[in-house]
Amino acid sequence: MSVDLHRGTVPLLVSMPHVGTLIPDDLKDGYQPRALAVEDTDWHLHRLYDFLPALGASVLRPQVSRYVIDLNRPPDDTPMYPGAANTELCPTRFFTGDPLYREGATPDASQRARRREAYWQPYHDALRGELDRLRAAHGFVLLWDAHSIRSRIPWLFEGRLPDLNIGTASGTAADPAIASAVAAACDGMPGLTHVVNGRFKGGYITRHYGQPAQQVHAVQLEKCQSLYMQEQAPFAYDDTLAQAVQPLLRRMVEAALAAARSLHER
Repeated sequence: MSVDLHRGTVPLLVSMPHVGTLIPDDLKDGYQPRALAVEDTDWHLHRLYDFLPALGASVLRPQVSRYVIDLNRPPDDTPMYPGAANTELCPTRFFTGDPLYREGATPDASQRARRREAYWQPYHDALRGELDRLRAAHGFVLLWDAHSIRSRIPWLFEGRLPDLNIGTASGTAADPAIASAVAAACDGMPGLTHVVNGRFKGGYITRHYGQPAQQVHAVQLEKCQSLYMQEQAPFAYDDTLAQAVQPLLRRMVEAALAAARSLHER
């Protein structure tokens, strides 16, 4: 099974599409040796969000690395951010811009199609199925797409990212009251910066599944890894940093869910 789904009891599904670290054995020879360390993983998110079971949330995680296939990209590989550097459905570069594959080993159209069928489709089938289950049970559902990234990646963006990047596809993927509630929760953590619909507005998951008119609200949170871990190898989890930011993450998730409840339980 290429995905791990924990089914919860409240109308909240947390998707973590970039936490996988597996590169299947039959694919490894095509990559640059450096790729096997999967440096561009959204490291340790399941540990950072360890409060989710207490909230009753559903949680969806893949096993495969984003280097195999990016689960947060559309199946037709349309760029998410026109005019900016983009990672593809089957990425060909590290976040540094360096080639990910050995010369001549970049996956061709048939290989990309096989990966889409084997890894992308099961994740999205599970995601859609759980959203439908929760919406049927509760009348609405909140999808929280959880990500993390190094705070400085010149190939993708200039300068340093805000600490917390909240995305609702420029307001189309969630009711504005939900984005406002999440942003307001950040005010309780002075010293941290946040932005709504900045450089990272939400990838395919947020844009495709967030349909407020259908009672499905989607929020992406892209956070800087400097908030809870070492941003360079060995990418170690920092308990002291993590314990300081976890209460804020919980407040953000709870604020989003409370705002969604208030919209649909009037």
